[in-house]
Amino acid sequence: MPLVITLWVLGFIVGTMDQSLLLLPAGLQPEVLFGRRIPGLGVILTLLIIFGTGLLVRNFIGEALVRVWEAVLARIPIVRSIYSSVKQVSDTVLSPNGQAFRKALLVQYPRAGVWTIGFQTGSPADEVRAHIVQEMVSVYVPTTPNPTSGFFLMVPRDEVIVLQMSVDEALKYVVSMGVVAPVARPGVVYPHRPAAPGQTPRA
Repeated sequence: MPLVITLWVLGFIVGTMDQSLLLLPAGLQPEVLFGRRIPGLGVILTLLIIFGTGLLVRNFIGEALVRVWEAVLARIPIVRSIYSSVKQVSDTVLSPNGQAFRKALLVQYPRAGVWTIGFQTGSPADEVRAHIVQEMVSVYVPTTPNPTSGFFLMVPRDEVIVLQMSVDEALKYVVSMGVVAPVARPGVVYPHRPAAPGQTPRA
């Protein structure tokens, strides 16, 4: 089963990336040049496009073109809201200096005494903190086995436990529905469990 699923995922990825061949003129299509379809050429073309785009936006002219492109998108009513939201999320999550998805947490959800794994995404907004006395932390709790959907929670900082497992290990743990448990690291001393439900060590 793992082999079949792996091959299916790879086939799906290669097939999707091969769609980039449609960008080529009709005379440069593999069917015309080689007389048959060659799987994987779209992967090479996609990587070349990504590499070329990266080189382009790294120079002065490329940065100017990106600013012009974003200014054009900002004038389209529906597109600008979608693009700006996705850009803000991607810039925050993918930023090397950001705090999003850098820690795996243990939180009580959906009720006290029931624990689940979440990922720290930052701190609540200033307006939210103005209404709450406690120090809070923003947590994303993914669903199982599809972690792309989940719940956004704001939890008191003293009610979360920072796990020593990596984010990758925690994500595998969630996706596998608890089957693939992270292996304990030798020499690592784990803190004692809470004395009672709702009383957890400060993160």
